[in-house]
Amino acid sequence: MFKPDRTTARLTRWMHRLHAQLSGFARPATGFVSQPEPRTIGSFARGRQLVAGNFLFAGHLTEAPGSRIWDVAAPDIAFQEELHGFGWLDDLAAVGDPATRGRAQDWLWAWIDRYGAGKGVGWTPDLTGRRIIRWIHHALFVLRGVDKEQSDAFYRSLSRQTIFLSRRWQASSPGLPRFEALTGLLYAGLSLEGMAKHVEPAVKALARDCVTQVDAQGGIPTRNPEELLEVFTLLTWAAAALTEAGHPVHPDHLAAIERIAPTLRTLRHADGGLARFHGGGRGIEGRLDTALAASGIKGRAPDGLAMGYARLSAGRTSVVVDASPPPGGKASYNAHASTLAFELTSGRRPVVVNCGSGAIYGAKWRRAGRATPSHSTLCLDGFSSSRLGGRGKAELLTYIPKTVPIEVSQAPDGVRFEGGHDGYVKSYGLTHARTLELTFDGRGMAGEELLIALSDADKRKFNKSPQTVALEGIPFQIRFHLHPEVDATVDMGGASVSLALKSGELWLFRHGGSTEMTLEPSVYLEKGRLRPRATKQIVLSGRAMDYATRIRWSLAKAQDTPISIRDLNRDEPDLT
Repeated sequence: MFKPDRTTARLTRWMHRLHAQLSGFARPATGFVSQPEPRTIGSFARGRQLVAGNFLFAGHLTEAPGSRIWDVAAPDIAFQEELHGFGWLDDLAAVGDPATRGRAQDWLWAWIDRYGAGKGVGWTPDLTGRRIIRWIHHALFVLRGVDKEQSDAFYRSLSRQTIFLSRRWQASSPGLPRFEALTGLLYAGLSLEGMAKHVEPAVKALARDCVTQVDAQGGIPTRNPEELLEVFTLLTWAAAALTEAGHPVHPDHLAAIERIAPTLRTLRHADGGLARFHGGGRGIEGRLDTALAASGIKGRAPDGLAMGYARLSAGRTSVVVDASPPPGGKASYNAHASTLAFELTSGRRPVVVNCGSGAIYGAKWRRAGRATPSHSTLCLDGFSSSRLGGRGKAELLTYIPKTVPIEVSQAPDGVRFEGGHDGYVKSYGLTHARTLELTFDGRGMAGEELLIALSDADKRKFNKSPQTVALEGIPFQIRFHLHPEVDATVDMGGASVSLALKSGELWLFRHGGSTEMTLEPSVYLEKGRLRPRATKQIVLSGRAMDYATRIRWSLAKAQDTPISIRDLNRDEPDLT
């Protein structure tokens, strides 16, 4: 009997694998076995702008009336990725009229003709997963009125993308990109004829990532609240699709949803938007409430930290504080030096904010947005509390604070946050401690900042700093960035700043001690705009001359008595 040698055996196995791969393309799906309900939320206004030829993606606006979306010259890779992710299909579906449907159909089948072969910028696991979800969500919208040839091309392309995902999802980065890839693979396996074999592997892989990427606090390594919302949304979509198709949801998948929901409620301000930290924005309008409602999880996070954040809430006021070190390692690529920074919202109106992520405006804005001066906290000598090292893809935070003790407790007339960090100990020997007290009715907050050399070694470091040697003191600034819709004016005599909100509320900012108070220009960085929005910031400036420096301030609604610091200029005790 003929016995093939090893080379022949390897060749035979390779031919079998090739045949299996080609057979996957040879027998594409011809329809849906089931189809999840469309859950993505688009913007009617953005949809109308797209139809008019105004293409706003990744901070760039290109005006090309009458042009296909693929004929637009992409200014950068981020612009291209937004195109190939098909998130814009949500916006066209939100308009939904026949003319808009025709535009969506033209652009979708043009993508199949130009890019459907499996090469190019759109063929990454995360973008492919994102694209599959949109195609399946809006299949009824785009397939209405098309002929059999177009329909076959649609299903053939979905099949090709599904097979690509089944082989390449492992190449996606852990975190949101992998959740997108696996959710897309799961959607395709549940929905398309002949793709059911991909469901079980996707379910198992998704469950594993729920264990490894979602911690016990319901947080993710990047500590980006908006990214956590996107992960949570994908998990709820996947769970709903499995349930509708009659498949069980893996216990680890359900447990991750149960952990994340209370954390997102902690990170949600009184106006429904997310706190803007570590590269995240407020979130797409309506997505947070929709995802929380779909999860069916009603509880809140227990007292303490949620993904490293502390929350103070009373009356109509919410305060969210970054109460942990920035993410380390690879997760620090988009992290900000924001330890002890806070945001405050009154009712539906943000008051004190962080500048936000400047990534969509280029490298310089990205670096500026990550620095401590772009956050509502104390900055020492113009330096960030965490250092930014490297360039490009290696641009990670280094020398991050190692010790960040915090405590949330009841105050005599409200709730109190106390925290500190050692981000400036290595350079200046000084620890920054911050106390925030919010009254029970939410109508006022008192703050106290402390710069202190705790140990003998810290005192020696402080004494050796050039500013101390020169008897100048180490300069510091405490910044309170204001939302662009806050109308801020310095009152007569310069003792306070009036903050008028669109709701008609008037807040007063006061300070005590020897610090100088100024009202200076600032910026508000957000997605969906062509350029940063101009706004203002309150800055308290001073110099640390001794081993301990204390600064007090208050923020209260007009006609309210300043809380906890009724005599802001009283003599300070000896802290040394």
